[in-house]
Amino acid sequence: MSKKDCKSLALSYLGKEVEIKIDRPLGSTHPKHKNIVYPINYGYIEGVFGGDGEELDVYLLGVDIPVTEYKATVIAVIHRLNDNEDKLVAAPRGMTFTKEQILKSVHFQEQYFKSEIYN
Repeated sequence: MSKKDCKSLALSYLGKEVEIKIDRPLGSTHPKHKNIVYPINYGYIEGVFGGDGEELDVYLLGVDIPVTEYKATVIAVIHRLNDNEDKLVAAPRGMTFTKEQILKSVHFQEQYFKSEIYN
């Protein structure tokens, strides 16, 4: 999948409600990098594949307890300029976050990438 196609796919989810499978709940550690602790729930959309050939990743904001799945609205897309995958940002229906709040929430992982946020 081309970088342009990845971005288009991710952007097509803006404003849509998605079912997120959470494989890295709040408080868990990254499976390969034990120094990365997830301050938010992080998962994917089952059956939808992103630019890295893996299921499309989603940061879940606004849910302050660990969950295993969650239905939420996509409020933003993080388009990575120096990587082959983009990330969705979702929140409970009706909840909004500014770009600054989103950046602060995902900084623990996105600090390693150059990216743009679309919302």
